[in-house]
Amino acid sequence: MSSSVIAAEAPYDGSRIAQTLASFRAASGLDLAFGGPVRGDGSIMDITATCGAKGSALRGLRIFSGEGLGGKTLQTLQPGAVDHYYTARGITHRYDTVVRQEQLETVAALPILVDRTPRMLIYLASRSRIGLGPVWYDSLRPMIRALEREILIDDEVRNRLSRLAPAPTPPVTVRPAEPAARQDLAERREMAAELTSLAGQVADAEVRARLEAMVLRLTAAPGERSAALPAPAAPAVRLAAREIDVLRQVALGHSNREAADALGIVESTVKSYLKSATRKLNANNRVHAVRMAREAGLID
Repeated sequence: MSSSVIAAEAPYDGSRIAQTLASFRAASGLDLAFGGPVRGDGSIMDITATCGAKGSALRGLRIFSGEGLGGKTLQTLQPGAVDHYYTARGITHRYDTVVRQEQLETVAALPILVDRTPRMLIYLASRSRIGLGPVWYDSLRPMIRALEREILIDDEVRNRLSRLAPAPTPPVTVRPAEPAARQDLAERREMAAELTSLAGQVADAEVRARLEAMVLRLTAAPGERSAALPAPAAPAVRLAAREIDVLRQVALGHSNREAADALGIVESTVKSYLKSATRKLNANNRVHAVRMAREAGLID
């Protein structure tokens, strides 16, 4: 069995980072989120995705350790922020031209660490000058810890699957080696038990579903392992058109008041629709509701 049973995307690649950035942007209340993986020895990171950008200048930008706010964050392994990027002291201004193209004023950089090693860097930025205090950082701490945990679990799953040897192919005229087959079955059962335990620790429904799918692959009969697993059934959730409209506004990072202005309704009505949609989606909060709605295919 090869490690191809696990999706190629890590939490900082493909559609998964786009969803992550959208969640951080909505929770932070700022205009823009961008980020990407930290490469190699932790001295370089690439911006691979943005959420709320006006153009494409940020995408593909490479950040070097010690350069700019992000580079300083890679060195210190501590969150950092500047209220006015262009006049900020204590950072180099190598990336001012790109930052200016997005008309950014206040910028924060959040390192995502696994075993004290930077694995991802998330920037959150505002096009107006604001102050980001301890309460603002504390509101994002649970999301940071959850993402770090997701990366750790992703690493662990990939590592364990890479150690799982392929099932032996018996010669045509020779009886399969029963001890080897029994050992392979025992390894698969042990792996399945470990993955089941990991799945129970994951709050993210998408990640949990991926882990559970791998357990099914591991425990399937030999002749069934190559068969495609059926796609998980979409949750039977029905939302009113206005509830979907409100969730789309929230997904864009808009406040209740901004959503009300955009939809031409009063703020209390937005709150009512959001509360109803959150309840129907069985979500814990507005960010969770947006994620659940995306998973259900109700919003983009």
